[in-house]
Amino acid sequence: MIDNKGNGIIDALQLGYVFSNGNFITRMDSDDIMSPNKLETQKNQLLQFGKNHIALGLVKYFSNAPLGDGYKKYETWLNKLTNKGLNFSEIYKECVIASPCWMVFREDFDKCGGFNSSIYPEDYDLTFRFYKNKLICIPSQEILHYWRDYPERTSRNDVHYADSSFINIKLNHFLTIDYNNTKKLIIWGAGKKGKKIAQQLIEKKIPFDWICDNPKKIGKHIYNQLMLDYKTVDDYKNYQSIITVANSDFQKDIKKFLGKMNLLQGGDFFFFC
Repeated sequence: MIDNKGNGIIDALQLGYVFSNGNFITRMDSDDIMSPNKLETQKNQLLQFGKNHIALGLVKYFSNAPLGDGYKKYETWLNKLTNKGLNFSEIYKECVIASPCWMVFREDFDKCGGFNSSIYPEDYDLTFRFYKNKLICIPSQEILHYWRDYPERTSRNDVHYADSSFINIKLNHFLTIDYNNTKKLIIWGAGKKGKKIAQQLIEKKIPFDWICDNPKKIGKHIYNQLMLDYKTVDDYKNYQSIITVANSDFQKDIKKFLGKMNLLQGGDFFFFC
């Protein structure tokens, strides 16, 4: 047992790394449960696929109390991505790598900056750095980690894990990794998240157009920005879209709508929720 002289998860992770050795790096929370073959399975996957890969595994939540629908949906969504190794395809929706269920080569970990970041949520930030450095997710069809949920869980109570922190980290990494300033940027949706992103873009002096399907907002100004009808997207020739519409049915419609224009998710449009 090593006493953390610092404060919080990031300090603990940095301290743990100092005492680590070997060619592989992983992490988990002490109150979770791993399958008996988890570490062996992930190590063997890395040995098989080589460097520049991330070994993953399916996860399953457990709790002494009934699990909320949000956790059940997240588990299902995350495992569906992991099953095919398509985690990074939806990285701007939520954290696409379970913080206690990954393993990488130490060399790749260091290349991505390791735990040397003060940005929260720390697991999401690390996931974005894996993505930025083009590490490849190895598909997994096996439950390797049992993830405990309880009322005192840090992600439930710490301000660093509030919705606003997720929007900040998504937008900042998008602007660094995927934003193309030679294209028009379009924000879809004028709800809470759309407004938050619009505010930040205005503060950063990044130009954008703003569209929605709400007749009560179309033609009005929000933050001095004219709200346009989403159908006007037909008039654009070279653009990227940040989509903040949360309804899953509407997301399918938008994806189909943009797909007919031969636009690609992860290059031309990005779901932020």
